[in-house]
Amino acid sequence: MQLQYSIVAFSHLRWNFVYQRPQHLFSRLAAKRPVFFIEEPEFDASGPPRWERTTPQANVVVLRPRTPIKTPGFHADQLQSLEPLMAELVRELESTTVVAWLYTPMALPLAQSMAPAVVVYDCMDELSMFLGAPPELLSREAALIECADVMFTGGPSLFRAKQARHSNVHCFSSSVDAAHFRVKGGAVQEAEDQAELAHPRLGFYGVIDERLDLPLVDFIAEAHPEWQIVLVGPVVKIDPGTLPRRDNIHYYGQRSYEDLPRYLTGWDICLLPFARNDATRFISPTKTLEYMAAELPIVSTPITDVAEPYGDIVYLGDTPAEFVAACEAALAARPAEREARAARMRRVLAGTSWDVTVSAMEKLLAGAVAKKAAVPA
Repeated sequence: MQLQYSIVAFSHLRWNFVYQRPQHLFSRLAAKRPVFFIEEPEFDASGPPRWERTTPQANVVVLRPRTPIKTPGFHADQLQSLEPLMAELVRELESTTVVAWLYTPMALPLAQSMAPAVVVYDCMDELSMFLGAPPELLSREAALIECADVMFTGGPSLFRAKQARHSNVHCFSSSVDAAHFRVKGGAVQEAEDQAELAHPRLGFYGVIDERLDLPLVDFIAEAHPEWQIVLVGPVVKIDPGTLPRRDNIHYYGQRSYEDLPRYLTGWDICLLPFARNDATRFISPTKTLEYMAAELPIVSTPITDVAEPYGDIVYLGDTPAEFVAACEAALAARPAEREARAARMRRVLAGTSWDVTVSAMEKLLAGAVAKKAAVPA
């Protein structure tokens, strides 16, 4: 008999932010069990600490703590305010086997306060290398790895960096809902706000932060004023005043997951213009496979988790001049070359999906829960 359990997830990303790995996983895991998704606290001086509860879909409850503490994130300053809220959740789940699932090591004290049956560390990114990372994150991560029953990584480079630190670590690169991004054939209506732009259009969607090579974006736009550079996504952690501004660079802000194909369908090239810095050393962009589902040419800087597995599919450019040359080559590619790369994209997509990823994760979770259940209290 399969053991039942509830998942309590702790995330540095909000549910209603860019739709990515956590939302893809938990929206599917919730088909069989309750998922409680705990976000970082939000400052609220109007009263005592409280949960703000929303239910974005069946069996998923998003819990946002509202506290009178201004310190951001799951900082130690927040713990006293969060303790009664966690105790309230423990009482709500007292008859349930709890799996604590962490995306940020900073939430470890909160997870441990629940005395979960199983602890999962889904290491989606190397957060310690991101802009503004708290100094205690590394020590908190060491403690999390020590107590985790199972560990996942978001890509092969992260797996190589972490595999020696845990005996039950598994690489699950971000996957794709290919049908959602399959825009070939004109079945998807283009977003109205970009419809009047001239071609060729080179597009990127995702978070615009320290991981994006903004000087490279500016270089591309200057090198080819006739190219339209489309950037779809929220600006986070960096000063919007530092964004390059040219007549052929267009910022559209954050758009919903449902709307992304409406932008994608109007592009000639998909861009992965990531900087080469500490924050991008281990990233495995979810959008890589989403771009492939659209069967559009992709041009990227040679970040490891794109260049190593997909170097025969993606055009690569290291320096700004090489990146522009790669874009030129992608635009000039003959139909035979385009079809050859599209065929490779289809072969990659045939072997992966979020459903397949979740099924494999569920087996590992079931094994960890069963193992703990077999140990006498």
